[in-house]
Parts: sequence; C-alpha cells; structure tokens
Amino acid sequence: MFGKLALRNVRRSARDYLVYVLTMTFVVSLMFAFNSIIFSKDLQKMYEMAAIMAAMIGIATFFIVLIVAWLINYMVRFMLEKRSREFGIYLLIGMNKKEVSGLYMKENLLLGVCSFVIGLGLGMLLQQVLLVVLYSVIQVELRPHLEFNGYCFLMTVCCFAGCYLLALFRCSRKFRKMNIHDLMRENQKNEELKEKNEKIKRLLLPFSILFIFAFGVWILSGNIQSPGGAAVFLMGLFITMYVFYTGLSAWIICYVKKKGNAVYRGQNLFLLRQFASKLKTMRFTMGTLTVLFMVAFLGCSVALMFTNWQNQVLEMKFPFDVQVNSQNPEYDFAKELDIVGEEAGVKDSCVYRIYENHTNTMNTWLYTHLRYFGDEYRREDGTPDEKKIRKGSGDDAYCRYDTYMGLSDYNHLRKMLGYSTETLGKNEYILQMKQRVYKETGDFTDDVKLQDRGETLTCRKICTESFSQDGHNGGDYIIVVPDERIQQMTPYYSELAVSVKKKVPDNLQNKLDDLSDKHDYAGHTYMEEDDDNVCYGTDTIVTYAAVNLVRENASAEVRYMLSCITFPCMYIGLVFLCIALTVLSVQQLSDSAKYRFRYQVLSKIGLGRREIQQTVFRQLFGYYLCPAILSAVISGIIAVYMGAGFNFYTGVSTPVLQYFAISFALFFGVYVVYFGATYVGFIRNIEE
Repeated sequence: MFGKLALRNVRRSARDYLVYVLTMTFVVSLMFAFNSIIFSKDLQKMYEMAAIMAAMIGIATFFIVLIVAWLINYMVRFMLEKRSREFGIYLLIGMNKKEVSGLYMKENLLLGVCSFVIGLGLGMLLQQVLLVVLYSVIQVELRPHLEFNGYCFLMTVCCFAGCYLLALFRCSRKFRKMNIHDLMRENQKNEELKEKNEKIKRLLLPFSILFIFAFGVWILSGNIQSPGGAAVFLMGLFITMYVFYTGLSAWIICYVKKKGNAVYRGQNLFLLRQFASKLKTMRFTMGTLTVLFMVAFLGCSVALMFTNWQNQVLEMKFPFDVQVNSQNPEYDFAKELDIVGEEAGVKDSCVYRIYENHTNTMNTWLYTHLRYFGDEYRREDGTPDEKKIRKGSGDDAYCRYDTYMGLSDYNHLRKMLGYSTETLGKNEYILQMKQRVYKETGDFTDDVKLQDRGETLTCRKICTESFSQDGHNGGDYIIVVPDERIQQMTPYYSELAVSVKKKVPDNLQNKLDDLSDKHDYAGHTYMEEDDDNVCYGTDTIVTYAAVNLVRENASAEVRYMLSCITFPCMYIGLVFLCIALTVLSVQQLSDSAKYRFRYQVLSKIGLGRREIQQTVFRQLFGYYLCPAILSAVISGIIAVYMGAGFNFYTGVSTPVLQYFAISFALFFGVYVVYFGATYVGFIRNIEE
C-alpha cells in the first residue's frame, strides 16, 4: 500500500513541481558534462595543464553543490509545509510518524532518482556539445566521442546524492518533532500578515537605496584604497540585499494604510497586499535569490571579458611564427634553427641583438607615469626615485637600461610581419610600443630627452603595431635607431624570429624548451643575480612570457588557460540563475491553489477572464522583477568597474557596458522561459 501511495504522490509532485524537477534534471546534466572534462583522457594527453581545468571546475562544482544543497533543502521543507495537512491526516488515520516520514523520504528519493537518471542521459548529450565547444575555442582538431568515465559518474552521484540525503535527513528530524496540531497548522503560518513597527522598518528602503548609490559612486570613482575598506563596503552591500526587502514590504504596507492615490486604481490594492505579504514572509529567500542572480550576472560578464581578450588581443600577442630569446648577446641560435627547419621548414629568419647604452631615460618616465606603477617610483615631492628605479621592483617590467634596436633589423622584422619599412635620420629614433600603453600615455616623447654619446635624439614616429613586446623585443617598448648609432652601443641580449613554411607540430615549443634550462639558458650560463636584461612588460590579468615562443603552440595553451576561467564562470552563472528562477517559479505555482479562491472572488465581483489574466501577469511580473532589478543594478555597477579595469590593463577595446548588456540579454532569455512556464501553469491552476 505504501508503495502505491508513494508512486501516486510522486506523480502528483512531479506535476505540481515540474519546474523544480526539470531544473534538477538540467543541473545533473550540467554537473555530469563538466565533471567529464575533469576526467577526460584526451585533454589530459593534450595538455600538461589539464589539472588546472580540473581544479577550476572542481572549485566551481563545490560552490554549485552548496547551492544545490540549499535548493533541495529549501524545496523539501517547502513541500513538507505545503503537504503538512495531508501528513497530519495520515497520522489521524493511524499511521505513525516513522511510517509517514519514511513515505515522504521515499517520495523524494524517487523524485531525485528520476531527475538523476534523466539528467544523466541528457548529460551524455551535453558532454558532446561541451567538448565540441571547448575544442572549437582552443582550436584543436579532435573529434569528440562518447566517453563514460566511472570516476565522473561516481563524482556526480556523490555530489547529487549527498545534497539530497542531507536535505532529507534534516527534514526527517524536523518531522519527528512535529505533532498532529503542528502539521495541520504548518501551512497556515504565513497566511496572516503581521504588521509591527512598519513605520520604522520602511526607513530601511531609502537607507538601502542610498547605500547602493554610495557604493556605486565609491567604486566607479576609483576610491578603492585598501582591502579592508573594500571588505567593509562589500559586507554592507551583502546586508543591504537582505534588509532591502524588509524595507520595501514595510513601505508598501504603510502606503496602503495611508490610502495612496494608486491604491484603488484597478486591482492595485489586491496586488499590493499580495506582494507585501510575499516579501514579508520571503525576505530572506528573496535576498538569497538576489545574491544568486548577482553571481550569475558577474560570472557571465567575467567569461565574456576573457572571451573578448582571446578574440581581440591573443592574435597580436604572438606575431611571429617562432621567436627565441637568449641572454647571451653572442648566441647564434644554430640549434634552434635546425629544429625549426626539421619540424616546419624555415621560410625566413632573422637573428638580431637588442642593445643598451647605459641610460634609463625611457624607463624612468614610464616608471613614474604609468598607472600600473602608481606612486611606487615617485618621491613625496613627485620627482622620480632613481634609487628605486635602478633597483627595480622585482616584477621585471623593464630591463635595467633602455632597450634599443637597429633600423635594419627592425625593417627585416617588419617585412616578415607584412608591415611597411621605415627610414631614420642620424639623430632620429622610432618608438615602437604596445598600443595598450600608447592609449594611456599618448605622445609623450617631447617630455623624454633621449641622449646617446652626448647627442639628443628626437622622435620621428611612434608605431603601435603588434611586435612581440613581452620580453622579446623589449618590454612594452623598443627604441629603434640608425645602424651607425646602434654599432656604438652594447649588446644586451639576442633574439631569433622565424617564419615557417608549413604547420608547426604540437610539440615544437617543448623541443625548443629542451635546449635550455636554468643552468644552460640558450647558450648562456644563467645566474639568479644576472637578470638585469630580463623584462616582461606591464601586462596584467592575462600575461604570457616565455623564452621560446611558437605561435600555434602558445596560442593553444593560452586558449586552454582562458577556458579554465570562462567555462567554470558560465557553469556557475547558469546553474545559479536556474536555481534562483526555480525557487521563484515553484513559490508561485504552489500558491496558485490558494490564489484560486481569491481570483474566483475577483471574478464574481465583475472581473473578466482577460482582466484576471492581466492581474496574474502583473502579480508574477512584479514578483519576478524585484530581485532581478536589484541584482542587475548592483552587478551592473560592479561589472562596469571590472570591465573598465580589464580593458585598461589588457588592451581590450570592448565598451564596458557591453559585458553586462550581453549577460543581461542571456539572463533575460532564461528569465522569459521560466516566467512563461510559471504564467501558463498559474493560469491553468486557477482556472481548473
């Protein structure tokens, strides 16, 4: 008998909480698909850094498990509350608490098993889609195939089953403490709207709005000075997201009591009372949903930032097919050329030197003017701190001395890249620098007086084409001077640039790396203190610097590294968004039976079917819109700040609002699906 009763209740629960069941199925499929990346043997063979992707997805899964556990616990308790009268009747007809509790646990376990089995099948399909997208992003020609890994399956089972069993255990403990009276009254606890100190509570609404406004002004004006101050503001913002709903509910109640102008227009009184009651009883849940929405927005925005960097900047980072650096200024790169020739063929090559003349005029100006360094290399009076500049900061942004290149080598490299050649007068120079740095500094050459052997050099031109300036052709910049002048300077380090004839193999960069190690650095014995000619530039957030650069190999490696960020961010954002919308949907659909009587009353006093549908739409729209708008405002402020910083430090040219706008558009698409499903289900329930 209990088995048949459990199956009947499962069918009813699956119908009443279809949105919840579908969401859990989708979460299982996502969890299985992303876990499969962790245990993918193909990825482990391709990349030594596969452990990084596994670690990032593992961290993402940890946070997702916490939220899924919260959702399951919330839904199990919610369904217990809604069915408490039914369970009270079971006790009245002779069933004991253990039997009723066991029946409820069987129902939920059956519901969970069904969601898991269906989700697992969908997850196998989603696994293929995910791998196709990943291989497309990293531009690897590998045909995905169905791969069922036992460890992946076990990890998914443990995560999902652990969440379910923990929620059922907590619910079972609560059930044992309840008696028949408690069960019969459980679903009526939130029916009465208790109004107490509402005039005082309503002040929380303007306080919350003012705090959010102050937070926006503070963060967008760049006043983040210390981690402590940021932590205080973020904690205040977190609290604000919860007290906002207490203030909003109290404000609506006071407005209704004052009989405001809009109260008696149409069905506003009905809607305002319903909305205030729901906010008052669900203020903590609404605050949590706001946090989930905000994380979803920001996760998607961060993923878009790194995706745009890959699309806009990555190709410019490695302009040469192959490039090799040696600290030994006399190194001839014969071994490297032999390897490249054997593996890919040499179409054109250039062995050249980077020079210095024991001056650091350009370095000094950049150290004291770039935002990257702040005031680190300035004295209190604003003048350059030469002692610190000579020592360097330890981050190897620039070499100890300014870096120079001869015009003939420069033109040879430009021809290899398809650029036009340049000419120079005797006392002229060309400043080749990163476009990102030039956007910040503009033409500053009038402020820099370059001297060489007592002669002043003037800038003829500033060039900003891609030129491999992350430690190879200088860090951020290189000064190009005539050959007759470069011959009088001191060789600093040597470089090799190669154009190849055919596609390079996947292991070419590894073969070049095997030629050098810490003790035999490309033909030069390397000592820890002998690093004054090592520089990497001022790129931040996304950086890549290496002695040996093979464009195809390095690009694939960077794409994979970026995927380690973008995929978990999208994973977290999508799951958090679906979970938050599920709670909103289930709350309204489960209350539709209670609202059926209320809408029947509205029908009897003269409202037509279309007017009732419009009222339902307005009720659901306000309920859905409230946490979405609050989270959009807060996450929009943070996303704009993050986007501006990301663009500044990486050189991406995407408008800062675009990151959040695309995230909001994606959110809106999922929002419409859930809202539409809830609206259709709500109308069907009240019209039955």
